[in-house]
Amino acid sequence: MPGNIIRETQNIVSLSHVNDPATTPIFPGDPEFTLEIAATIEADGYYLQHVRQGEHTGTHWGAPAHFEIGGLTADQLDPADLYLPAVKIDVRGQAGNDADYILTVADLEKWESQYGRIPNGSAVIAWTGWESHWGTDSYANNDDSGVCHQPGFSIEAVQWLLTSGRLGRQGALGIDTFGPDPGNDSSYAVSKLLYGERRISLENLANLSALPTTGAHILVGGTVNRGGSGSPATIYALIG
Repeated sequence: MPGNIIRETQNIVSLSHVNDPATTPIFPGDPEFTLEIAATIEADGYYLQHVRQGEHTGTHWGAPAHFEIGGLTADQLDPADLYLPAVKIDVRGQAGNDADYILTVADLEKWESQYGRIPNGSAVIAWTGWESHWGTDSYANNDDSGVCHQPGFSIEAVQWLLTSGRLGRQGALGIDTFGPDPGNDSSYAVSKLLYGERRISLENLANLSALPTTGAHILVGGTVNRGGSGSPATIYALIG
């Protein structure tokens, strides 16, 4: 069966955090996340939880409609938009020294000088090391004025990826923070550029140490809501 073939030829790694109201950071202004027991085996013969959350709770993906008026919604995307070759750009050193670090064109060019050209239509994933703060107040890293400080992509780097075809007809930006925008950019310029070009985002990623620098594919799951802006997701890396 196809599933058995995948298991024999590929390692499968989850890049998603476990969704848990006790530990999952919520982006400021997003809906509260709750899990409530709705049925028990003892009382009802089966076990069931009632989940209440926004479409961008925990590890998730974003569709163009999230910021683009008239942009494609979750149910309008092609399956190919959710299965992409992946490359990992390691900027942990820079982000560890500067919470507002933005991944630059120079970072991408340096990466390519070592590993070769980023394949067209890739998921370009920034490994900032921020997932180590998951479940703590330092994940949002808000200052006294309530401004979030997290690393992200520069607008110039994203434009370079788009113009060059590296984010081709399909493509994604991924990161282990709330999103591809630097935390202190309340204009969401990177997201708007990305979604305006019909690409998706992969946010709050986990286990990026298990993702190879090149050679893996990303498979994005999650509920496809009618008119959805994205979805909480189990995102897998298929390696080998």
